[in-house]
Amino acid sequence: MADTTTVPTELRTERLLLRQWRPEDREPFAALNDDPAVMEHFPEHLTREASDAMADRIESALSRLGWGLWATEVLETGEFIGFVGLSIPRFEEHFTPCVEIGWRLARSSWGRGYAPEGARAALAHAFGRLGLDEVVAMTIPANDRSQSVMRKIGMARDESADFDHPLITVGDPTRRHVLYRITRAQRMGHSLQP
Repeated sequence: MADTTTVPTELRTERLLLRQWRPEDREPFAALNDDPAVMEHFPEHLTREASDAMADRIESALSRLGWGLWATEVLETGEFIGFVGLSIPRFEEHFTPCVEIGWRLARSSWGRGYAPEGARAALAHAFGRLGLDEVVAMTIPANDRSQSVMRKIGMARDESADFDHPLITVGDPTRRHVLYRITRAQRMGHSLQP
């Protein structure tokens, strides 16, 4: 993985810029973290304070590692739409330590293919520059939209690896999670498909 002296990376796709966070990202990030549709499959909406604390953790990881959950903007408009990228889960489970790919985008940007587009760039970075052998993704079983993105980027569900998320309260309906995986070899095979 990247050393601590690495300048944070930016990734560019045909339509997106995955970049460092800016102070002006905080307000739209808080708005999407409080949107019932965006947060449907999470235990709760985030308050402004909790949203800012999450952004602080994300920015700290980007500065430390040189990669992470990049602020994502639409190149054509410069609009901040959320994040796409890589993270190291903050809990222990049978598949950790690992690197997870994830995204959280504003509802206004849904249905345009931004999540898979950004995620493909993050995967290319993970298996290229970072030299990772595997990347995982996780969500609750009911989150069909995220699972669709996972499949579109070549990930496959590991049904034997479903788990109860240790950071979510027992009895919460969002505690059960499914796990998707992709290896470097699988990524190469997927990228060669028409």
